[in-house]
Formats: sequence, C-alpha cells, structure tokens
Amino acid sequence: MIVAGNWKMFPGPDPAALAARLAGITGVDVIVCPAYVALARCVEAGLTTYAQNVHWETEGAYTGEISAPMLLRLDVGGSLVGHSERRQYFGETDAGVARRAQTALEAGLGVIACVGETQEERDADDMETVLRIQVDAIRDACGVHDRLVLAYEPVWAIGTGRTATPEMAQEAHAFVKSLLDRPVLYGGSVKPDNADELLSQPDVDGALVGGASLDVESFASICEAAARSHS
Repeated sequence: MIVAGNWKMFPGPDPAALAARLAGITGVDVIVCPAYVALARCVEAGLTTYAQNVHWETEGAYTGEISAPMLLRLDVGGSLVGHSERRQYFGETDAGVARRAQTALEAGLGVIACVGETQEERDADDMETVLRIQVDAIRDACGVHDRLVLAYEPVWAIGTGRTATPEMAQEAHAFVKSLLDRPVLYGGSVKPDNADELLSQPDVDGALVGGASLDVESFASICEAAARSHS
C-alpha cells in the first residue's frame, strides 16, 4: 500500500511533526509531495519526498520548471506527473506527461503518473476511452517500469468534496490495470471517514491525498487505514 500526500500550493504541516506521527505506522509506503520550497525540509525530516512535477530536460531556458538532476541533488525520491490541475490549468498534454514520466524514470526517480476523466467525459460514457488514451501514452513511453505508479483521480472529485463510490473506484482501477499492470492509487477527496472503504477494494493500491494531507492527524489516519486494509 502506498499513501502519497499532495500539499499543492500550501505550506503543509511541519515535516518533523509529521515524521514523528508516522513513525509507528508499518506496512505502508508514505510519500509527501510538498511545494518546491519545502522539499529539503521534508527530506531532512526523513520523509520519502516527491516533487509535484518534473521537466523532461536536464537544464535550459524553462522558467518555472525543475529538472530530475536538480531533484536528485536534493535527495528527492521522485515526482508526480500529469496531475489534473497541471492538465487543466497549465495545458499539459498526454504526450508531455508521458515525456516527463519517461525522463524522471530514466534519471532514477520514482513517478506517480495521474490519469482521470472529467464529469462531462464520465456523463458521456467516455471514461474508458479517456483513460485508455492517457494510460497508453504513459505505457508507450515508460513500459512496465518498477518505479512507476499510477494514480486514478476522477477530475470531478478533485477538491470538490465529491468522492467516487468504492465500486466506481474499483471499476476504474481494474480497467487501468488491464492497460498497464502497475499499482494504482485512488485520488479524489480521500478523507479519514472514507479511506477504509476505498482502500479495501481489491484493485486500489493506496491513495493520493490532497486536502486531508495538510493536517498531521487526518493524513496519519488515512495511512493507518491503508495499513489495516492489507494487514
């Protein structure tokens, strides 16, 4: 089981306090994805730390980006790629997401690659088509890589308080795994009160947590639910 906390553009909890709270939880790989300014502090606290994005070039005139070698120099372990907010607000494409993932993996980083459909796409019964296009791009670039993890995040459940039912999550995860046999995390308003039910689904291999990862106790509760689900 893997639980990753995406702090987005928030300061996030104190890394040392979080590390201390998580110390007694076993059977779960816990990852934090802070803003760039907090990467070093999270690493120093002993947390497995991923960036929120990574570029495909090692250096160059790419204002606002960060490269895999830069992350490695900070002892950062990996990066998210393709989060729905990057796709929605910054125009990231399937090809670009796949390129970021491929470069990060080749550099020795771990990758959590995000996929998911919008409400309009789900309403039009296009969920599988959208997921197939997104996952195929990642698979074609990266293959079945042992440091690659996928995250299914229905866009309509990101920051909205809406959550896929456990049955919906299971259906989507099983489909994604039929395309690329790698662990798949569920992301979409995961909270302590729904974590047990979501994480107990057979094809849900963990969670990508947004808002609930900004509080030490709520994030730890989700990590404990992950530990229970496969104990």
